[in-house]
Amino acid sequence: MSTRRQLHHHFRAVPSRSSPRRTVRLRLTLLYGGLFVLCGAALLAITYLLVRHFSGHVSLARYGPVISSRPGRGAGPLPKLPPLAQLQDRAQRDLVRQHANDLHQLLVWSGAALAAMALASIALGWLMAGRVLSPLRTMTATTRRISQDNLHERLALEGPSDELKELGETIDGLLARLETAFDAQRRFVANASHELRTPLARIRTALDVAVGKPAPVPDVRALDLKIREGLDRADRLLEGFLALGRADHGELPDRSVVSLHEIVADALSERQAEIAAKRLEVEQHLHHVTISGSSTLLRRMVENVIDNAIRHNRPDGWMSVELDDAGEHARLTVQSSGTVLEASQVHQLAQPFTRLAVERTGSENGVGLGLSIVAAIAAAHAGTLQLAARPEGGLRVVIELPHSALTAQTESGA
Repeated sequence: MSTRRQLHHHFRAVPSRSSPRRTVRLRLTLLYGGLFVLCGAALLAITYLLVRHFSGHVSLARYGPVISSRPGRGAGPLPKLPPLAQLQDRAQRDLVRQHANDLHQLLVWSGAALAAMALASIALGWLMAGRVLSPLRTMTATTRRISQDNLHERLALEGPSDELKELGETIDGLLARLETAFDAQRRFVANASHELRTPLARIRTALDVAVGKPAPVPDVRALDLKIREGLDRADRLLEGFLALGRADHGELPDRSVVSLHEIVADALSERQAEIAAKRLEVEQHLHHVTISGSSTLLRRMVENVIDNAIRHNRPDGWMSVELDDAGEHARLTVQSSGTVLEASQVHQLAQPFTRLAVERTGSENGVGLGLSIVAAIAAAHAGTLQLAARPEGGLRVVIELPHSALTAQTESGA
């Protein structure tokens, strides 16, 4: 199992311990509320200090300093105050107590007012953040709705020319480029298939004319059968390319219940001559596994994997083919002997026109598209392709495809 799949299974099995989702709207609301509380607290602190300072000066200027009734250290007894001075002293003391009480009340009511306004600011901040982020929600919903089949749709945001509208126009430009690229791909697949089908049809017509003549030569009959078999295979391949092109943009066109066991067995049987020519020892362990997919594409995928194991094998070598049910997936494993490959570069074999070792080059060994087609077909069926270099030499290919959970009965292999 690859590292990506191990991480996927790990995080799928372990429950998430992260905190609840913190949306942009929530973060903006908390930011607005926090800034308001800080500014309000600073304003109230300044107001409190100013009131305390100036109200104290006013009281001292109006009534004068408070006359203490307790003698100071080293001073003699205070003279008895006249009635008017006693009244002033009592009024001043009452004023000081009232001033302290007023400051305390100011502090309490200011704190209560700050708390109430903080709650109001959080509520208003939540509403305003939602209003500001409304275009983003529209963009997200529209982008999710746009798929490969409706790339002609655009966000087309309305409103002032601000950062959000600029982002929407950027996404519209990206969708336009994607639409152009997908259209070009469709045209390429259609044109290539048409251009390849035309000469094949001409060859078939020429064969029909030659075979239709009176008393054709027996060798021509045998040649006709071989060429027609190749033409039929080429037609199936072209249909596979067309189906693969359509699979990239939607469902598979000829989806049905396919028996992988029969496809693998047929592929090995059809290549007995090539296997015997290299004197390869073949070991197969096949289970009866069925999946839902395209028969044309799956047959091409299996044939490419087996062809790769035969072509790039060494004389008197070996290969093994295993097909089993791995729970939610059908797993096809093909291993073969051969040249020692760089483990860090094996994954490049799934790229078109890529070969690694010298023995894997040459026109007689294909053009380097086999495993890239396998990867594309596996991806079209929501499956995976894993490549690994064997330490003793050769390659290990593992294909996992989700299947329709049908029967999987063990069948002995030769």
